[in-house]
Amino acid sequence: MKFWFWFLWSIDAVIAVVALYFFFSLAAGGRVGLFNILPWLAILAALAAVVGGSILLRSAGQHAVAIVLLLLLAIPGAMFALFFLLLLILHPNFH
Repeated sequence: MKFWFWFLWSIDAVIAVVALYFFFSLAAGGRVGLFNILPWLAILAALAAVVGGSILLRSAGQHAVAIVLLLLLAIPGAMFALFFLLLLILHPNFH
């Protein structure tokens, strides 16, 4: 169970780092302003809640709840990565 927690947590951490990269790169270019700062803050808060909340739940002894929380982000993230991997391997023609 310890392996699955850290495996899922690392997937979620990679997703959070990618989101932070996009946020800071867009903010440096001036594309994050008053119009879209609230959705960005909500996304970053949700990512922090998943990554940090799972650590807090695990330390409180709620291992199963922590893994379920991690699965909420890890499953869509893994499916997204699998989709792009298939696009790279299969080279589909969309014409």
